[in-house]
Amino acid sequence: MKEIVAVVRMNKVGATKKALVDAGIAGFTAVKVMGRGKLVKDASLIEERKKTLLALNPHNTSCGKEKMVTEFLDGTRLFPRRMFTILVHDDEVSKIVEAIIQVNRTENKVGDGKIFVLPIMDAIRVRTGESGDAAL
Repeated sequence: MKEIVAVVRMNKVGATKKALVDAGIAGFTAVKVMGRGKLVKDASLIEERKKTLLALNPHNTSCGKEKMVTEFLDGTRLFPRRMFTILVHDDEVSKIVEAIIQVNRTENKVGDGKIFVLPIMDAIRVRTGESGDAAL
């Protein structure tokens, strides 16, 4: 048994849920989390991303918008993400990981999320007392 933990952008939650169901995973948990990834050191990429983010809503001219984008890019702000937890049989891991990657990869070159695969010692279904693979 394995646990797959995937942290994705909030705007990719619906697509991630659909991808999991389409891949045959009926049960998973999703929670709202706050976080950020590794800071990007490439100044040209940061400037390009800043322009893109500021242009997303041209009608919002408040000075707070630029401050928020700057804090996001310089690492001082945490942003909402969604964390999915999925328990799967060992032979399903690659299929599920690939499904998550396919729907969450963007052309932004940053911030597409992280996936962690962890071993699970045991699982127990509370209702029936089944354990191990039968509990999944």
